[in-house]
Parts: sequence; structure tokens; C-alpha cells
Amino acid sequence: MKTLYFITSNKGKVREATEKLRTLGFSVVQKDLGYPEVQADSLEEVAQQGIEHVRAKFHQAFMLEDAGLFIDALQGFPGVYSKYVFFTIGLPGILRLLQGVENRKAVFRSVYAYSEPGKKPVIVTGECKGMISNEQRGEHGFGYDPLFIPKGAEKTFGEMTIEEKNQFSHRAKALEKLITELNTLS
Repeated sequence: MKTLYFITSNKGKVREATEKLRTLGFSVVQKDLGYPEVQADSLEEVAQQGIEHVRAKFHQAFMLEDAGLFIDALQGFPGVYSKYVFFTIGLPGILRLLQGVENRKAVFRSVYAYSEPGKKPVIVTGECKGMISNEQRGEHGFGYDPLFIPKGAEKTFGEMTIEEKNQFSHRAKALEKLITELNTLS
């Protein structure tokens, strides 16, 4: 098994990545080093800044991930500010912002970044289109999962098991791209 350090404080992200990477011979080890999530125009910029910060103090191969929920009716809000918005107004706040709004289309985007000492970082993206439910549903997952219904499903991510979620998930799609890149680097 190859060890892959995942720079995150989010145990939910670690569970999802571990589930996906275990079958491919990777052992995921959570490393909560923290990095500033700069206010930027794109998730890729946030990931790039994160790589630079972590590289300065951690000299092994690692990955990090940043994601955002982009809601059509709110012109892409909360987007790159998803974490801040989640901890500020939470799911009830998002539902209040969408009260009476018919267009509930949204997209979850994820960016995985992989870094090895002395090599150019690899940055990949994934997305999952769907809609925001009218109420919180489900106890699984984390973050916005109880509000997001992926296209082609009737359940929210919060009502799905990790295996079910990984069939749709923006993170799973980005992680699959990262795995392809890792296999070409080996």
C-alpha cells in the first residue's frame, strides 16, 4: 500500500477519499496541518495557494481538496465562500435565501491538488450538477449534503451512503481524475 497524506481537518472528506483509494492500493493518512483558504475567484486558486503554504512546512507527497456549492439563483453564491457561509448562516440560511425561488439548480465543484517535493503540482476538478431541496434531508455526509440532490437521484447526499454518494459526487469525480494522474506519474 502506498501512503497518501491528505491535508484536511474534515473527517468526512477523509472517509470518502479512503473508500475510493483503498481499492487502488492507497492508504490515506489525514494530516491536519491547516492552510489559509484565501479569498479568490476560483477553487483552483485556493488550492494553488494551499499547496504553496503546505509545501513550505511539509516535505512529503500530499493532496488537498477544496470544494464549493454554486447555486444558479444566487449567481453562484456561496461558491468559493462555501465553508465560511456554512459556518455563518448554515443550511437554514441557504434555505431562507431560496425561499420562494423556483430555480433551485446548483452545482457542487471540487478541486483536488497533489504535490510531490520538487515536482509541479497536479490540480484536477470534478463537478456534480443537481438542485437544492426545499428542506434538509438526511443525517449522512457533511456540509451542504442534506440540501443537495444530484441530477438523476431523488435522495439528497445526506440521505445516501458513502458508496451511493460516490456514484455522483464531485469529489469522487475529481478524485478519479487525480488517480489517473497519479497512475501516469508512477
